[in-house]
Amino acid sequence: MSASTHPLVLRGRQAFQARDFTAALSLCGMRLKEAPGDLDALELKAVIQQSRGDLKGAEETMRQALALDPASAWAVHDLTQMLHAQGQTAAAEAAARHALIVLPDDPQSHLQLAVILAERDDLPAAEFHNRQALALAGPHPQVLTNLALCLYNQGRLDEAETHLLQACRVVEQPPAARAMAMAHLSRVYEAKRDMVNAWLWLDRAEQTGKAEGQDFALLRALYMANTDKSKEALDLIDRAGPRISAAALLDKARLLDRLGRYEEAWPAMVTAKARLAQEARLGYDAPKVAAEFERLKAFFTAEQMARLPKAGTRSDVPQPVFILGFPRSGTTMIEQMLSSHDHVAPGGELPFVHEWQALSLRLLPGAEPYPDRLAHAQAADFHHIPTVLRDYYLGRAEIYGVMSEGRQLFTDKMPLNDAHLPLIRLAFPQASIIRMVRHPLDVAISILSHNLTHGMNSGFAMDTIITHMIAQHGLDAHYDAMLEQPPLVVRYEDFVANQEAETRRVLGYCGLGFDDACLRFHENRRHAPTPSYSQVSKPLNDRSIGRWRNYARALAPWMDRIAPVVEALGYDLDI
Repeated sequence: MSASTHPLVLRGRQAFQARDFTAALSLCGMRLKEAPGDLDALELKAVIQQSRGDLKGAEETMRQALALDPASAWAVHDLTQMLHAQGQTAAAEAAARHALIVLPDDPQSHLQLAVILAERDDLPAAEFHNRQALALAGPHPQVLTNLALCLYNQGRLDEAETHLLQACRVVEQPPAARAMAMAHLSRVYEAKRDMVNAWLWLDRAEQTGKAEGQDFALLRALYMANTDKSKEALDLIDRAGPRISAAALLDKARLLDRLGRYEEAWPAMVTAKARLAQEARLGYDAPKVAAEFERLKAFFTAEQMARLPKAGTRSDVPQPVFILGFPRSGTTMIEQMLSSHDHVAPGGELPFVHEWQALSLRLLPGAEPYPDRLAHAQAADFHHIPTVLRDYYLGRAEIYGVMSEGRQLFTDKMPLNDAHLPLIRLAFPQASIIRMVRHPLDVAISILSHNLTHGMNSGFAMDTIITHMIAQHGLDAHYDAMLEQPPLVVRYEDFVANQEAETRRVLGYCGLGFDDACLRFHENRRHAPTPSYSQVSKPLNDRSIGRWRNYARALAPWMDRIAPVVEALGYDLDI
């Protein structure tokens, strides 16, 4: 407590500690009336306002403090935390970036920005700021854990293990935090297929967190399910009773599906996804998507593509292989196969193509929206724009660490990059582009059974999944008709039925010689940080083909709508 703190503020703090918020706020008001720039009084006022649920008032008070002192640590950090907790992501990121500018040597500035960047899957950037926080704060367990999770989600399991072991050894931390570090370490071992250590650290997490009421039953059930103990996993979840989380209910739905209890699995999936959407405050705006896709079709014509400039190919760096398609269509399988080749590095789901849209709007003149503003690239003084997009992508890929030395290619399997296919062709005219196709209803059921936000948040209900599938198929068909080089289409079912022939076809298309390791991609020790990680670590099988037939009755309301897409892709709806 500062010796210079005014007596009114001191009395206000005492009143606040006694939970007399009215008196505390009154004392703050008295002090601020005579000294509006008293930062101690403003801090106390903001704390009182948050405690009373007056978040708008608290934000105004914090911004008032920052107007007086832009480097006020409590104001900038509390503002970031409060905005982030409210789900105001853009505002929270702006506050975090301001904190980094005014307090560049404060570990909390780096840690808060790292959390926000990780949530939007910019993992290398989040890793950088976690490492900066670690260098400034020393081996703090929270920073060690956050850094480890960034590494885990990039598939860098050995590094994640090292940092989590260090975090678990820190005794002077809340038991709940230590238990979570142990649980995360258990997940690392499970991903490394070291189930002895996975179970060991899960047991330790449960013992450490028991007094805090922490429950790791869901993680235990996941391990059971991934080791073909679906019945035991379901029994464990059922013991939690009817009041389970939406995530646990979705896990339960998948277990019911594995056990053939489809009449129970369907309502569990539907309910779980509806709850997840509500909790995350996410929804699918079908009219907005339809309007956007119509603008893309109207702009990207064969004539327009012929007029727009294209970037050249850089021979000094590895080149991307773009894997398009819906999530759960086999994109991870194809990436795992390709990355088993000596000349291919795995990139995972890279966000750079999506970032091109905003970048092009910043680079080009005019007030038109995307994609219409791209027409300005026809002018000679903007012919360089596709080259800028290409180099921006490659620069981001270098920072991400996916351009491995000695590899000629790296993969980019961001689902539904299909919408940006013309931009890909402008920036990388000669790139290998693969589109994975799978029976639409098998894809739809798989999306409904997993928590995914790809496809503009369409995956939370069957109706919006089908709606987006139809819209995306129409856009794909338009692009394929107008592009000189449409993607190589690989059907999931054909790959499963004729693995070697399809593998040779894909490798040949990518300019690669045959590598026998590509037929044994399930032996690839690389961790694929997607919901498909457990499937691609097992030998290829056809168990998921035709899965939709188990839900034919529940899918009946959407059959007529999806039928044209099913037929166009060469599938049928025979039960």
